[in-house]
Amino acid sequence: MNGIVMKFIRLGFVAVVLGASCLPALSQNRPDVLIKNATVLTASHGTLENTDILIRNGKIEKIGKALTAGAGAKVIDATGKFVSPGIIDAHSHAMIDAINESSLSVTSMTRVRDVLNPTDISIYRALAGGVTAANLLHGSANAIGGQNTTVKFKYGRPVEDFPIADAPPGIKFAMGENPKRSSQTIQPGATLRYPRTRMGTLEVMRDAFIRARDYKQSWEDYKAKKSTTPPRRDIELEPIVEILEGKRLVHAHGYRSDEHLNLLFLADEFGFRVATLQHGLEAYKIAPEIARRGTGVSIFADSWSYKLEAYDSIPYNAYILWKNGVVVSINSDSDERIRRLNLDAAKMMKYGGVPEEESLKMVTLNPAKQLGIDKRTGSIDVGKDADIAIWNAHPFSVYSRCDMTLIEGDVYFDRSQDIQKRALIAKEREELEKLDVNKAPTTGGTQPRIPAEKRLEDRDEADLQRLEGDNR
Repeated sequence: MNGIVMKFIRLGFVAVVLGASCLPALSQNRPDVLIKNATVLTASHGTLENTDILIRNGKIEKIGKALTAGAGAKVIDATGKFVSPGIIDAHSHAMIDAINESSLSVTSMTRVRDVLNPTDISIYRALAGGVTAANLLHGSANAIGGQNTTVKFKYGRPVEDFPIADAPPGIKFAMGENPKRSSQTIQPGATLRYPRTRMGTLEVMRDAFIRARDYKQSWEDYKAKKSTTPPRRDIELEPIVEILEGKRLVHAHGYRSDEHLNLLFLADEFGFRVATLQHGLEAYKIAPEIARRGTGVSIFADSWSYKLEAYDSIPYNAYILWKNGVVVSINSDSDERIRRLNLDAAKMMKYGGVPEEESLKMVTLNPAKQLGIDKRTGSIDVGKDADIAIWNAHPFSVYSRCDMTLIEGDVYFDRSQDIQKRALIAKEREELEKLDVNKAPTTGGTQPRIPAEKRLEDRDEADLQRLEGDNR
């Protein structure tokens, strides 16, 4: 084995050891964690000054003053610091290696769970912004897209540890420019994919529900012995049957209020509830209709006008929805914005005067409610998972930073450790740069291989127009 390969192996081993050193040691009998003397933003029952939080076996055991822990407990001095629930992003594509299966208008058979990448660096960066959980969604190239996965960002753990086992399953729907492929460059002689209009998109959805309803009935007839032949299993229709049975949540991408209202009417027609309207830049126009159906809305704080259907938003969208009783969350749909959701929540106090705790809920408890995980996370309450962010200042301050992020009582981000490791990482980089494979050809290095595959970033919305013409 040549020297270069051996160097790679040694450096790889060092990287693994460094990565493992920051991972929590999971065991059945973990030591208690005691957070002392913090200002606790509970997101459910106000702000508690000079308060302690006792964490036992991953759960919040006690909240109060002058709490004590058992021998061997990890004590975190949070004097002068703020503690909030871990932030939850209700619309993310982090750690997904494939986002859009755009070949068909209905791809309900595809699963985000099959393409999770637990090594995606965006996970660590999200943790550094206090984010502990996210709704990982299929893209918006289809009227009915793939199945979602709700995860906790347990960076450094096996991929099996990420999904939240009791989170209700969901699925992505989409309306507007993306599923009708408005920005697609049509090649001469190419066959156009249906639909190409907004009315076609709604027809695709209605047709899928009619087929699913018939499929459901065929199985009921077989189980009732009205038929002797079992129906052929259809993995495209099975998730849609689960929607009809109330077992799968619908998360629907869209911008225009008329389209989202049409989807609500479609849900009335087939007897199901839409869990969330995603993006919902014009949702303020139909707030009473949304509230009456118990549907949530997950929005951007102040991002719009990046394409035609995104022009008619206003910064008071969240305020108007909140005033009408709609459960509102603020999402990122971006590996960049996911790190700053705390500041997006703060903007809601500026635009309309949403109270502080209600604004905080929009990135904590409210997304937990929308995803059906609020009984275990989203607020700082006794009995809930200890998913917690510790800040050096109030998280709504532009000067604040996240010092530590815990998931189920285990530390997954520690700013002090991160700073200590930067010197080791710099040394590792220096060693790597000395390898022949990393030298520029002009300095004696080998000419690098030209990659044969071009991989484009893919997101739901036209983020910064970096990929002009691409449906995101």
